[in-house]
Amino acid sequence: MAGVKAVHVVHAFWCPHCHPTTVEPLRKASEKLGIGFFAYDIDVPEQEARADDLVRRFSRWDDDYLIPQVFVEMSDGKIRHVLTGVPGSVASTKKAVEELLASLQLQQVPP
Repeated sequence: MAGVKAVHVVHAFWCPHCHPTTVEPLRKASEKLGIGFFAYDIDVPEQEARADDLVRRFSRWDDDYLIPQVFVEMSDGKIRHVLTGVPGSVASTKKAVEELLASLQLQQVPP
């Protein structure tokens, strides 16, 4: 079974669902697990293209898509969408992030 190789987060610095709710906990978890962590700010042109590509290919594309969006890159190269911020309540997004962190989806890649 493939393990998680990296976490990719599509975010914006101004978004309270993103900061500190999603980006920081996932960055810390990735460091703890020894896996890659990549964050793509939709307001930074060089990062926006990669963010849009991830959403187009692995999530639900819309010109005004919801953020944050979280993707995991598996050791077999596959990428899976695992979280989209919950509209409205930041507390709901926080709960979704906590559930993701507790899930098996963030197990360390086997040696």
